[in-house]
Amino acid sequence: MQDVLSSLIQGIGQGQITVVDLTQLLNANTPILELPEQWGQTIPFKLKEISRYDDRGPGWYWNNFETGEHTGTHLDSPSHWVTGKDRDTVDTIPPSSLIGPAVVINMTEECNQNPDALLTPEHLLDWESRHGQIPTGAWVLARTNWSSRFADADSYKNLGTDGMSHVPGISKEAADFMTQQRDVLGVGVETVGTDAGLAGTFDPPFPNHNIMHGAGRMGLTSLTNLDQLPEAGAVVIALPL
Repeated sequence: MQDVLSSLIQGIGQGQITVVDLTQLLNANTPILELPEQWGQTIPFKLKEISRYDDRGPGWYWNNFETGEHTGTHLDSPSHWVTGKDRDTVDTIPPSSLIGPAVVINMTEECNQNPDALLTPEHLLDWESRHGQIPTGAWVLARTNWSSRFADADSYKNLGTDGMSHVPGISKEAADFMTQQRDVLGVGVETVGTDAGLAGTFDPPFPNHNIMHGAGRMGLTSLTNLDQLPEAGAVVIALPL
């Protein structure tokens, strides 16, 4: 075990292993999920300076911050959704269950043509035709290039004339496939949530949340830099906000 860890540290230190940050920066402009008015709302990210090498604290700089727990890049635990309400909360997820191989599905061209594109079992089977069966304990990451819109909240939410948010997501069939025929840790997306913008109109509504969390799996949202990952061969270490 010591040799394995030493090799890992050496590989990172010598640049033989590349470490890619998949998180977005948190600031006042970070896009947040907005729900219909009748439901509770999260608050935008707010930063308040405590001291900055001044009479409030001569030797240190630090801040308070306030925001909702589902702001920016974050992990959805199984208990986030009603179907997983009796399953793990963030603090009870075994740390080993946050680490797994990355399965990167490139949907960029589809999403350029259709912002409502959905990850399907066909995408997953196509990946398997090149790399073999999705490994047990994998994170399936949908690469859509949606993170390039993150700095512009309106573009990121992509509201249409119908008042709906048109952003890609995970289909019911793909969520079923990943939880019933494969054994993934969860899914990761570049959008504000793992379901599509139109998912409230699906049957069932928000199928990825319902299926994935009901099966004890997780979600990662507002990821970035997925274009820096290979389709196979990377490892995800998911650290909850």
